[in-house]
Amino acid sequence: GHIPCGLICHPDKEHVLYPLGCTVVIQDLDSKKQTFLHGHTNNVSCVVVSRNGVYVASGQVTFMGFKADIILWDFQRKELLARLSLHKGKIEGLAFSPNSLYLVSLGGQDDGSVVVWHVGKREAVCGSPASARSAGSATVVVCSSCRDEMFVTAGNGTIRVWELDLANRKIRPTECQTGQLRRVITGVKMADDDNYFYVGTSSGDVLKVNTNNKLMTDYGPQKEKFSSGVTALLLLKTGDLIVGTGGGIVALCKGSNYKVMKKIQVQGAVTSLTCRGQGHQFFVGTNECQIYRINYAAFKEELIAACHNEAVQDIVFPLGTSDLFATCSKNDIRVWHTPENRELLRIVIPNVTCHAIEFMRDGKSIISAWNDGKIRAFTPETGRLMYVINHAHSLGVTAIAATSDCKRIISGGGEGQMRVWEIGERTHKLGEVLKEHVSAVSCIKIKKNDRECVTASLDGTCIIWDIVRFTRKQMILANTLFKCVCYHPEEYQIITSGTDRRIGYWEVFDGSAIREVEGSVSGSINGMDITSDGAYFVTGGDDHLVKLWDYNEGAVTHVGVGHSGNITRLKICPGNKYIVSVSADGAILLWKYPDLH
Repeated sequence: GHIPCGLICHPDKEHVLYPLGCTVVIQDLDSKKQTFLHGHTNNVSCVVVSRNGVYVASGQVTFMGFKADIILWDFQRKELLARLSLHKGKIEGLAFSPNSLYLVSLGGQDDGSVVVWHVGKREAVCGSPASARSAGSATVVVCSSCRDEMFVTAGNGTIRVWELDLANRKIRPTECQTGQLRRVITGVKMADDDNYFYVGTSSGDVLKVNTNNKLMTDYGPQKEKFSSGVTALLLLKTGDLIVGTGGGIVALCKGSNYKVMKKIQVQGAVTSLTCRGQGHQFFVGTNECQIYRINYAAFKEELIAACHNEAVQDIVFPLGTSDLFATCSKNDIRVWHTPENRELLRIVIPNVTCHAIEFMRDGKSIISAWNDGKIRAFTPETGRLMYVINHAHSLGVTAIAATSDCKRIISGGGEGQMRVWEIGERTHKLGEVLKEHVSAVSCIKIKKNDRECVTASLDGTCIIWDIVRFTRKQMILANTLFKCVCYHPEEYQIITSGTDRRIGYWEVFDGSAIREVEGSVSGSINGMDITSDGAYFVTGGDDHLVKLWDYNEGAVTHVGVGHSGNITRLKICPGNKYIVSVSADGAILLWKYPDLH
């Protein structure tokens, strides 16, 4: 993700850790099994593992003027040991001392202090402003490899080596001299014997600084600097360096003269490099949410994990199968394989956002609604573009649905119009325009017999349409922005929800209200889906919770906690094995459907 050094390989060589929203994910490399560390109240900004692998520490962002917590976790038991709170606004960096005696933390630029914590006593030893008034703010902290009492901070035009004086509870800095060079530091790596450390800069070069006399000994490459800056560093046992750059290049450099010996290109800017064991294998994390595994000998990349790096707008299953599902986001549509949790297909259309997708009932195409006002259809196996309907809506297409005979598509737009499109073998033409809504259409559901549909809109109305005669049958009014609507499988009732946090049950026949239940304590409800027998339904929204409801009782039976962003949509898979929910932080979460008996 976007967090520098966010991807860490655990010293046991079997797990990797990375932050996802306000949770920290621990993933087993072989079985792909994930466990989650829940406890932060806002997005995680940094994560670090102690050298012996016992402790994990993570820091978070918070709102201006509030305290930002550091949480100390036990790795084996996956539980919270302590909350350390002193810094305000943001935790910029964390580092464990080599014997896990101390934890050093660095506050963000609104805080500007560096604090040493005693890990055993779980309390602060001492603190100090991180950089001199004349220098820029510090953004990186790294501990020594041999001594618990020494650490280095670096940032915009500043490199400092600190000594901890435990008896007097003080830390004393020494500025490192870089001569004529002025650099913004992006990363620091300490050598195993503590004699020197390497510093990566945003100018695209690497500086080598002597720890004893605090002087820069050399820097390079002198001529061909790395484009977009050095964003991650890895020091090998041989003395060579692996450099990750903002341009997505991972390069192996000679330690003596910084000459590039091998290099590969990955997708997105490199944000983390981490070794597995002695460095025969290493992992690369990029800001486009890709994780690669690279074997040092062959120096070839292999993609092992990927996810959306923008808010996910919609999720849909094809008819009758739970093994596949598709999600859409800014720039792309992705098709996923549920049992192996891996990406099967990616359809990329740059710089436009896909608001809604639907599998055609016959499985021959994926239809999608985009914010540039176009409806695009793709083949589900290869992702080839089949056809485009240009200028489908004037303010972007916001909702889409297809009839079960696959001959018509109904789309809703940001201006509130509903349009019915006749889809032939090679032709597609506009059949009808229905103008009733005055704001964006958020959801469309079609009855099984293709004679009627219901649309929900942000103007506070739900309209039930006859789509044979193209007339309005019923209109439902409420003081809310409707976000989602579902037919009960027997199609005599609909349920709606939206920003007023209430779930409404309505009669389809005359549009009258049956009942209302309070759906959420805080934040709007953005997505809902109902089981095929109509006994239960799920909702999700801005309170980050997935709730399973009993339809007849109108009561919550189960709650899923795990999202760290607003849930945008969720679906129960055919056959009730999983619930899949997607959220605005780019996460896709699979939940096991609860055993209700």
